[in-house]
Amino acid sequence: MNKPSKTKNLYLLIALACIILGIVFSVHLRAARSVQQNESIRKTQELTVQVEQMKKERDVLQAQLTRMRGQLENMLTIGPHASPGKEDIEPAMIFAGVTELTGSGVKVTLQDGSAVQKPGDNPNFYLVHDEDILKVVNELKAAGAEAVAVNDQRLTAITGISCSGPSIRVNKKALVPPLVITAIGSPETLEGALKMRGGVVEFLQFCGIQVSIKKLENIAVPAYKGGIKMNYIAATDIGVLPVSEDENG
Repeated sequence: MNKPSKTKNLYLLIALACIILGIVFSVHLRAARSVQQNESIRKTQELTVQVEQMKKERDVLQAQLTRMRGQLENMLTIGPHASPGKEDIEPAMIFAGVTELTGSGVKVTLQDGSAVQKPGDNPNFYLVHDEDILKVVNELKAAGAEAVAVNDQRLTAITGISCSGPSIRVNKKALVPPLVITAIGSPETLEGALKMRGGVVEFLQFCGIQVSIKKLENIAVPAYKGGIKMNYIAATDIGVLPVSEDENG
């Protein structure tokens, strides 16, 4: 008479244990998702701050570029007797991005994530955005990159990078993944800066974006192909003070 009762109690204990395990697993899963979402929000906020800082730096560099272009054009037009040598002009041309450069460096390729999206996931989370490119470019410049291009679009102090629907616009040109960022500089230094613990590559991979980095001994970074309209408003004893209108918009 006691045997069926004991069997029934055993079944009840097993069922109760399964329920408890299910609850524990559910709580653990929710906690893990919450941590992931919070980390994503924190990283997004950090990126927003960095983008704003880069915009300020771009404005400063744009003003410097405008001044240097005006001085360069003035030096080239004031006459052969006062014309400076190539060694005087070349640094300004490199800074302005109007000269094609070659040298060792790295090639960074960014592609949209290929992972299968889970229900409730934001599809934009797995796509390459303008902030991702800015983050890579910013890290490369901080590591000493002397010239940078995105899909053969040379980056200058006046280059704008923005999202436009499914594409990313660089120098007013619509680009689609894969986005290939080429940078001239020390290959080891540039790669190390991107791959540092908690750095750019780790963050992008956390977001599901595919990242590959190749160190190359010979990279060609093309010249800036756009133009700048210059409207001269005042002449001085030391040169011409220009007002520029960027043709990139």
